[in-house]
Amino acid sequence: METYQSSSNVLFILLGAIMVLAMHAGFAFLEVGTVRKKNQVNALVKILTDFGVSTVAYFFVGYSIAYGVNFFTGVDTLMEKNGYELTKFFFLLTFAAAIPAIISGGIAERAKFNPQLIATFLLVGFVYPFYEGIAWNQAFGVQAWLKATFGEEFHDFAGSIVVHAMGGWIALPAVLLLGARHGRYNKDGQISAHPPSSIPFLALGAWILTVGWFGFNVMSAQTLDKISGLVALNSLMAMVGGTLVALVAGKNDPGFLHNGPLAGLVAVCAGSDLMHPIGALVVGGVAGGLFVVMFTLVQNRWKIDDVLGVWPLHGMCGAWGGIAAGIFGSKALGGAGGVAFMPQLIMTAMAIGVAVLGGSLVYGTLKATLGLRLDREEEYDGADISIHRITATPEREPNW
Repeated sequence: METYQSSSNVLFILLGAIMVLAMHAGFAFLEVGTVRKKNQVNALVKILTDFGVSTVAYFFVGYSIAYGVNFFTGVDTLMEKNGYELTKFFFLLTFAAAIPAIISGGIAERAKFNPQLIATFLLVGFVYPFYEGIAWNQAFGVQAWLKATFGEEFHDFAGSIVVHAMGGWIALPAVLLLGARHGRYNKDGQISAHPPSSIPFLALGAWILTVGWFGFNVMSAQTLDKISGLVALNSLMAMVGGTLVALVAGKNDPGFLHNGPLAGLVAVCAGSDLMHPIGALVVGGVAGGLFVVMFTLVQNRWKIDDVLGVWPLHGMCGAWGGIAAGIFGSKALGGAGGVAFMPQLIMTAMAIGVAVLGGSLVYGTLKATLGLRLDREEEYDGADISIHRITATPEREPNW
């Protein structure tokens, strides 16, 4: 216990928390670079505020649901054993807060500000930790049943399913309930192009996320004695595979290219500690191609206005990663073993079910009570009117 709670482990997981916290700047700039210029400030304000609401929700409710731990005790007790549990909370909070950051990209440019904050609290406080507890803390005996039935538990080392698939599949009903941005799809079937406002900002966001991801994955070991260089190498190989396939499949489009490494990294999270590096390269490459194909179908054929493509990127590539861990983590394909296909498939399906149901309940209720989207005039102005008022003064109205 002393080793587990050592100062070295506190520092280790703290550095991981800081790296994942920095990834939220990546979410922000990825959205800023993708949305139209009139919505850039809205995106920045939304990402930062969502993180604040996520912290409150996870501290007071979510962490206790997922792990049965709360902080309603004296400071001396909290600081016992160098406060490892406190830094662990910080680390896992940054994962939980990724859920609204993911959703933000899908509902960009037409969602009301305050209802989204309420959704953030409910999702991070209740929906996400419900599944997190099942996957990562043996809640409800699901993992024990999988072990008894199939010989192995569900394995998700760094959150392909728990974080990314959950975030992407929660975003899907939110996007559908909101509907497309005004003027995006015309009655005659034509599609109005809404190109990225800033490729440099988009690229900056992708790079920040990519660098931070090595903290996301490697530090998921949570203690120094469990750190694995294989996780780092597999993350690198999946990132490269996603990049190169997205480059080819996306025909050199910079938007596809810069989402390629993210697709690969989303997919490799689950099995990054088990796969052979060649397997990770394949998994990342498939994810890069999957994102390009699915984003194109979603936007052009199915006419679902998922602005940043968060359902294809996080939902679909995350689901692929969870299932891929059961394939490429097997010894037959050069992996370390200790994983089975059926638990991966079952828990992936469960995550999709929880996410879609939870997202539908939260956003459906908000739509019926407070409303979800801006009216046409506010959308054309470029931001929720409540954000305009934050910095507006009688002498100078903001020119956003």
